[in-house]
Amino acid sequence: MVMGEKRIAVCHCGSVAIEINFEHGLENLRRCDCSLCARKGYVMASVPVEHLSIIKGEQVLSLYQWGSNIAEHYFCSKCGVYTHHKRRSNPREYGINIACIPGVRALEYSNITVGNGGLNVPLPPTR
Repeated sequence: MVMGEKRIAVCHCGSVAIEINFEHGLENLRRCDCSLCARKGYVMASVPVEHLSIIKGEQVLSLYQWGSNIAEHYFCSKCGVYTHHKRRSNPREYGINIACIPGVRALEYSNITVGNGGLNVPLPPTR
């Protein structure tokens, strides 16, 4: 059994809730600079895939993929808030939008590492 800090993250409307086990609390916070994440600007924490469970709203989660179709970006189809994604650079991990965790004020975190998610990844087509 994995010990750690269990937290719940929810979308804006409350339709989606995920339970995350952070082994050592919120650590290794980062932003990604791929063309999608750079537009979102979220602060993320990563956990192994087995440390995340969808506990509410799996039926309203929408999936967005592009480029290599390895990364899986999940968001609430009702309110549009991105809750988590399976990482392209490490598909054995989920990136968690820490702003979805009640009591966490992502805007108060400074000196966030920017990961290099944009290496050799094509931009999505423009219209």
